[in-house]
Amino acid sequence: MRLWIGALVTLLAAACASSPAPKTAPSGTPVGAVHINPANIRRVGGELPPEYEVTRVAGISAPAGIWGAGAASTVHPPQCAALADPGHGRGESAQGVSGSGAGGIVYAVVAGSPSGPVGLDRNLVAECGRWTMSTGRATASVRLIDAPPIDGFETLGMASDTTTSVEGGTEIISRAYAFTAYLGDYYAFTTLITDPGSAHPPLTPQFAADLLAKTVSALRS
Repeated sequence: MRLWIGALVTLLAAACASSPAPKTAPSGTPVGAVHINPANIRRVGGELPPEYEVTRVAGISAPAGIWGAGAASTVHPPQCAALADPGHGRGESAQGVSGSGAGGIVYAVVAGSPSGPVGLDRNLVAECGRWTMSTGRATASVRLIDAPPIDGFETLGMASDTTTSVEGGTEIISRAYAFTAYLGDYYAFTTLITDPGSAHPPLTPQFAADLLAKTVSALRS
């Protein structure tokens, strides 16, 4: 029996697709010179649906942390792990907001880069149009999707479907979408987890993509 429960995400994955070109910063944009105020992440809670219960989150420094993919995950190809964790497990002072409601669970997070300005590696984008992560009984396939264009910054989009085997031969299939913006000494990301079997209409991936643009705007103000 298959249970479609998006809120029980443990990793990420998705169907196979070719890798889209990343959105890139305009020529001459001084990487690392952008003013970012991480405390403004709290404003993003006001962008969630009005019926959503919004809470503050801390300690989650990458999309992989929301998906449940930790250091013990097996990634193939291994270099693709960096796309799901720009801070390489060392993102600093991560803070954000999350909200839950009938349309799914939404996160918006900002974290500092531990080793100076962080950017999107074009080689990884070319190599990681499709990749997998696995931990224990969970297996995920990942594909890149179009990311929202944000003036002055590179952005990346990822979609996932993860299959987790539990007792009795049951499989739990979860779905998630994540969008990341590379902001010099910081990076920000939004993540949407939906339940494909829910009786309520889910929020769309576009909602999470638009939320990334609003998050970056809030952080720069």
